Amino acid sequence: MNVLHLDSSILGDASASRALTRSVVDGLRTVDRQVNVVQRDLGTAPIAHLTPQVLATRGTPADLLNDVQDREARLDADLLRELDWADVLVIGAPLYNFTIPTGLKAWIDRVTIAGKTFRYTAQGPEGLLKGKRAIVVATSGGVHGGSPVDTMHVGYLKTLLGFVGITDVEVIRAAGLGMGPEVRAQAMADARSRIDSMFVAAAA
Repeated sequence: MNVLHLDSSILGDASASRALTRSVVDGLRTVDRQVNVVQRDLGTAPIAHLTPQVLATRGTPADLLNDVQDREARLDADLLRELDWADVLVIGAPLYNFTIPTGLKAWIDRVTIAGKTFRYTAQGPEGLLKGKRAIVVATSGGVHGGSPVDTMHVGYLKTLLGFVGITDVEVIRAAGLGMGPEVRAQAMADARSRIDSMFVAAAA
């Protein structure tokens, strides 16, 4: 099993989403001893956002790229190669200002490319990443389930993943993390219990 592990929190070791994505990866290892993991830290080592200069690398011959464009074109190729290689995506997605962190959005913009991860057909767009699984760890300081905020956060990610063909999406939530130590502890315990339950039957 090949796993692409994406963290996007800027909080480093203090991050709840990072702790939970690690638990998910550990759980995957309990059901498959041959797990190979590539990790992208989009929070503390973010990639560049899509800019006119970066966009211009797509479709431009390599010998016409400047040094910055050459570097970014190579990064785009690496990101797409990792995504194509992965059987499972583990995505840490804390809620920042009612949506996903900017580092995760930058990654999305760099890999959501017509002809690479989706294509347009006479019947409409078609995702090209079928057969993959995604496990999203969604954390938040408040509780927003079922609200427009949740649509902009988890709903956005599920829509995006579905657009590129990934429809097998499981969401692990830890909400209310900013509502006091007792609420935080319970939310984290519930999330860990959910993660454990995902893999117990599979490991049996």
